[in-house]
Amino acid sequence: MTTEQQRLQASADREVHWKRWGPYLSERQWGTVREDYSANGDAWDYFPHDHARSRAYRWGEDGIAGFCDRHQHICFALALWNEKDRILKERLFGLTNFEGNHGEDVKEYYYYLDAVPTNCYLKYLYKYPQAAFPYDQLRIENKKRTRLDPEYELIDTGVFNESRYFDVFVEYAKATFEDILIRITAWNRGPESARLHLLPTLWFRNRWDWGDPYDPPEAQLIAGPAGTQTIALDEFHYGKRWLIAEGAPEMLFTNNETNMERLYQAKSRTPFVKDAFHRYLIEGERGAVNPEMKGTKAAGHFSAEIAPGKSWTVRLRLMDSNPSDPLSPPKDYFGAAFEAWFDKRKQEADEFYDQRAPKGISDDARLVQRQALAGLIWGKQSYHYDVDRWLKGDSTQPAPDPRRQFGRNHEWTHLHNSDVISMPDKWEYPWYAAWDLAFHCVAMALIDPDFAKDQLILFMREWYMHPNGQLPAYEWNFSDVNPPVHAWAAWRVYKIAGRVSGKPDRNFLVRVFHKLLINFTWWVNRKDPSGRNVFEGGFLGLDNIGVFDRSRPLGPGNYIDQSDGTSWMAMFCLDMLSMAIELAVQDPAYEDVASKFFEHFVYIASAMNDMGGTGIGLWDEKDGFYYDVLHLGEETVMPMKVRSMVGLTPLFAVEVFEPQDLERMKGFRRRMQWFLDHHPDVKDHVDMSQQTKHGPRVLLSIANRAKLERIYRYMFDENEFLSQHGIRALSKYHLKNPFEITDREGATHGVDYEPAESTTDLFGGNSNWRGPVWFPMNFLLIEALQRVHFYYGEGFKVEYPTGSGQRKTLWQASAELSKRLSHIFLRRDGKRPVYANTDLFQNDPHWKDLILFFEYFNGDTGAGLGANHQTGWTALVAKLIEQSGE
Repeated sequence: MTTEQQRLQASADREVHWKRWGPYLSERQWGTVREDYSANGDAWDYFPHDHARSRAYRWGEDGIAGFCDRHQHICFALALWNEKDRILKERLFGLTNFEGNHGEDVKEYYYYLDAVPTNCYLKYLYKYPQAAFPYDQLRIENKKRTRLDPEYELIDTGVFNESRYFDVFVEYAKATFEDILIRITAWNRGPESARLHLLPTLWFRNRWDWGDPYDPPEAQLIAGPAGTQTIALDEFHYGKRWLIAEGAPEMLFTNNETNMERLYQAKSRTPFVKDAFHRYLIEGERGAVNPEMKGTKAAGHFSAEIAPGKSWTVRLRLMDSNPSDPLSPPKDYFGAAFEAWFDKRKQEADEFYDQRAPKGISDDARLVQRQALAGLIWGKQSYHYDVDRWLKGDSTQPAPDPRRQFGRNHEWTHLHNSDVISMPDKWEYPWYAAWDLAFHCVAMALIDPDFAKDQLILFMREWYMHPNGQLPAYEWNFSDVNPPVHAWAAWRVYKIAGRVSGKPDRNFLVRVFHKLLINFTWWVNRKDPSGRNVFEGGFLGLDNIGVFDRSRPLGPGNYIDQSDGTSWMAMFCLDMLSMAIELAVQDPAYEDVASKFFEHFVYIASAMNDMGGTGIGLWDEKDGFYYDVLHLGEETVMPMKVRSMVGLTPLFAVEVFEPQDLERMKGFRRRMQWFLDHHPDVKDHVDMSQQTKHGPRVLLSIANRAKLERIYRYMFDENEFLSQHGIRALSKYHLKNPFEITDREGATHGVDYEPAESTTDLFGGNSNWRGPVWFPMNFLLIEALQRVHFYYGEGFKVEYPTGSGQRKTLWQASAELSKRLSHIFLRRDGKRPVYANTDLFQNDPHWKDLILFFEYFNGDTGAGLGANHQTGWTALVAKLIEQSGE
């Protein structure tokens, strides 16, 4: 075991709290649902960026390169000023959903460069322009642009011309789990000297203004070791802590409380409020800070003139031991030992990741994999949300509008979140999304299996899962329906974790299995309204992929039989069946449950082809593809012939079972044979043609071999789904052949191929499933190909690409697809496709090896699109590199 693995084990055993402190601070708290107390649910306008520096948050905090304890009682982050900005840079700036021409969008450049799961080493880079930050220019220009135009980015404003910016690296290293070393290094990349102010800031989350009995914490300047400035912290949960800063920075103190005068023209409770450092430094308001050198927010103010090409370093240390204690032996807090800790922790990080990189891959592939996993670790957030209290309001605040009792999330009053959770993106999506999280956990299992398992269990605990069995979707609407991928994630994490740790965690599998039974029952009861084993589920995460908005009712008597909704449930059945068979090894009682899921899968798979014996199916025999079917009243049944990811989702539902597994389950085997004997019509979905010395293997799949071969022709066709960078969400066929349909009111609805950002506000607007490449779906397709190959072996080959004349096994095809995906980020011929033709990102030595893991990717070029720090599910590239190299 590496040193980092030993720490992970000690943390899991609760011997040492290595994970107590970490990068758990959000990068955007303003504009979130939790902070929205409006009557109409307009979170962006209720709490805009302009209020963030002056208004105390209710449920969380935000900052740049932030660090905090897991409960977010004590927070630390970096503030900066270049003597030209009109705002102290305390948080990342971006456009709201309505300001951006493609939705909300962070307009900063920052990178997660390194991290280990215990947070014993973390490295972050923020690129800060030396010119005034162009807030208004970004808003105005993006507001002018339409959805047909590209986004106007920060580099387009010219503030990075001639490299006139600072590279500000923030690093954390733990000497012990309570001794945290902080090193901030600023480089002047420009041609002239430039002045920079750094304000490393420590504060307490405001938990005392909302009516709870609470001892307010305090930070106070005290006499510390020579050559330092020392702050003593007193917080009721953690007790005493000390922050010491090297040198003699100017010390500033205020309180983390709202500036009522600025925002509401009312008197503040204290003269020293949240925006004091901004007012003191930029507006010259000397009385804004507390002269008594105490408060609930404190900063050391450092400044320096940095010569071109030179750097400047600031050092701090957050500890649980008193550096001013006269009984303590003298200690050099910032000398050679300080630097040695960083060297040691960095070396341990190298050892940890060396074990996870495949042998023989390039340094570039190692860099991509490591930054992907670093982003996954930096993407954790301490998340707080008590829905019942949020709806009712706090006793010390004005009563909320009564309409809120029937508004957003009012059906989730049991939900009480207070945990460290993996986020999709801590600026664009600083709230969890249930189906995103499932993919996060599969990537996370490579480096921290225990955290991955804990996350999956957490979402099925009684204070997350609804009493009716539904999992909370995401903050904007917990009742929305995401694809049921938790069973898949639980099974995959169980297998990956067993391989990483060397032993299977049966207790984890039992815990998730029983909760997943409840969730499965919710799906059957709520999303199969006619009892035909054909499922509906809103948009199922694929925002604007359909002809109609699938989240909204189509009117009385009208509905859509969803190919993807039904396929997801078939996949759910197979994952539950796999878990039941595994658990039956030690407990035969699970054989009965295995029989239930085997039979339910076959019913669902059969319904895909003949819904309730009506002769109507989602499979189109002429085209050789699965389509959604639109019902308009009782008389009109219409397949919507859109070749999209909806029709590829049936490929996910495939699983192979070995004869040895079935041999030990005699009751299950007898029941399965009886079922097949009495339902000869379902044998299309049960293939037992492949023999081994132990007997026949069993392949369960929605699509039989003949149908798979036909679907693969579309999937591997470069004029249809297959791009140079993965499988598109919509076939390129629809570029020249858009699908259109006219409803009974005479309105025309259509779908056409869009390789990049959505050009319409329809069904979500700022995300696009009509052509771009999405990692999670590609990852599931790769795994499905591997399972089918595992069953048929070398005897099943496909033309890859279609029309090329080249025949490949499905394993080879999956490896080729994996390569296309990972090559979005890898440098080939001097360029990374993710950055398209942006010269700065492709060629500049201070940019070209900094990787952003976007939400989705242009279906033609591979260029990154959407949220640009989606190192949640896009971190799956690390798993692809681990299993397939580059």
